[in-house]
Amino acid sequence: MSGSHDLTGAALPPLTVVLGGARSGKSRLAEDLVTATQRPRFYLATAEAWDDEMRKRIAQHRQDRGPEWTTVEAPLDLCSALSRIPSDGCVLLDCATLWLTNHLLAEHDLEAEAAGLLTALARCPAPVVVVSNEVGWSIVPENVLARRFRDEQGRLNQKLAAQADLVLGVMAGLPIVLKGGMPAGAA
Repeated sequence: MSGSHDLTGAALPPLTVVLGGARSGKSRLAEDLVTATQRPRFYLATAEAWDDEMRKRIAQHRQDRGPEWTTVEAPLDLCSALSRIPSDGCVLLDCATLWLTNHLLAEHDLEAEAAGLLTALARCPAPVVVVSNEVGWSIVPENVLARRFRDEQGRLNQKLAAQADLVLGVMAGLPIVLKGGMPAGAA
């Protein structure tokens, strides 16, 4: 395990949400949580490679995760992707922020998309760990689109946290339990 917490044999609840800022360690913690279940690992990727830098990031993330992960590209249709996960698996959805951004830029009905995602998460037969950015602790954005994104991200995070059994915040690589308790075996 790459983190500082011993999660060997950890059992996850049906829905875990990991929130944090950029480079806080949230994805690393989420990967550790999924890996510790010792179940087949599914990575639902929401990033889209619009430029060379993003293509390199995505390739590096895949390499870092290793071949033990099955990656499913789902920049918009997480509901369908979640419905195809086997019950013996464990899912890392990384990340809700990019998924929301994709829908916002496509001018989709964000309330309807969020409701569909929450339903799909509840129906998924395997445990799911959702990574999402906490964007409300920064300055007020200077333009309408950025302010709308910040507000919608905050609303989505609240809905995810309300439905989740376990919610963890991450700051400087350190997890903070916001709701529920760390999985059995966590130090």
